[in-house]
Amino acid sequence: MQPVSWSQVDGWQDDSLIGARLALAQSCVKLGRQTNWQPACRASERIDDLDPAAVRQFFEQYFTPFRIANADGTQTGLITGYYEPLLHGSRVRGGVYQTPLYKWPTGRRAGSLPARAELMRSGILRGHELVYVDDPVEAFFLQVQGSGQVLLDDGTIMRVGYAGNNDQPYKSIGRWLIDHGEITPAQATMQGIRAWARANPSRVDALLDVNPRFVFFREMPNHGVGGIEGPVGALGVPLTAERSIAVDPASIPLGSPVFLATTRPPFGAQANTPINRLMFAQDTGSAIKGGVRADFFWGLGDDAGDLAGRMRQSGRMWVFLPNQ
Repeated sequence: MQPVSWSQVDGWQDDSLIGARLALAQSCVKLGRQTNWQPACRASERIDDLDPAAVRQFFEQYFTPFRIANADGTQTGLITGYYEPLLHGSRVRGGVYQTPLYKWPTGRRAGSLPARAELMRSGILRGHELVYVDDPVEAFFLQVQGSGQVLLDDGTIMRVGYAGNNDQPYKSIGRWLIDHGEITPAQATMQGIRAWARANPSRVDALLDVNPRFVFFREMPNHGVGGIEGPVGALGVPLTAERSIAVDPASIPLGSPVFLATTRPPFGAQANTPINRLMFAQDTGSAIKGGVRADFFWGLGDDAGDLAGRMRQSGRMWVFLPNQ
């Protein structure tokens, strides 16, 4: 990483910074006791969220920007997206609610579980059902995202979070569909896979078995700083929609502010328009490796999923480290 001036952070003046202080407050929950973070975290409590100039001045006073580069020295990289799925379900099996999400099986240790196809037919998971949802494909996408919400049939919300996996390799069902001539590469999005599943309901189970990995869940509390109730990321704090990113912690310290210059995905009225935004490195992901590499958290539900599923943009990144 190379320190730069604030004028060298492309797009820094373009961000309204609304919501940035609350996202920083989430990071300060974990980092505020560290000596180098204490001055910034304490000062952030006095900022007026609705005064962009004051928020910008705060970051410029308490942080130094560093340009992030890849191992080969290049300064651009891949920016993908993720989201928090909203599923429909019930705590008891019945009617349309036939697809279980499972808790970690009691007495099993990591690395001792078989691939998905065998796991689903073995009886190992019997009695470990957490909740039943109405769509096996949406349950699969929830496993890919790692956390989400379930709107229960009694009108309440259940938040579910990642509780481990069967330690089997991940295999893309989208790639399998392409390789077998079922869809084109352009259709290999969440939306395209959903469409294929609707057209081929009898083949859905076989498709899902292509991926050996299986993810387990646990029920999570609903809480957050300042009323934020996002899913809990790897930092251990709730994520903020359009302010949190997943990064490679070997390249970027978790919790750090990261300025991102990229574009929106090719979808909707704002397709491919610039995103110049202060984000916070509050999550990680198994596919997020390298310096200039991030997963942009779009938030909850189908609209966020539409954006996340189509996002494969080029971007540049700067990490802001607290002044010593």
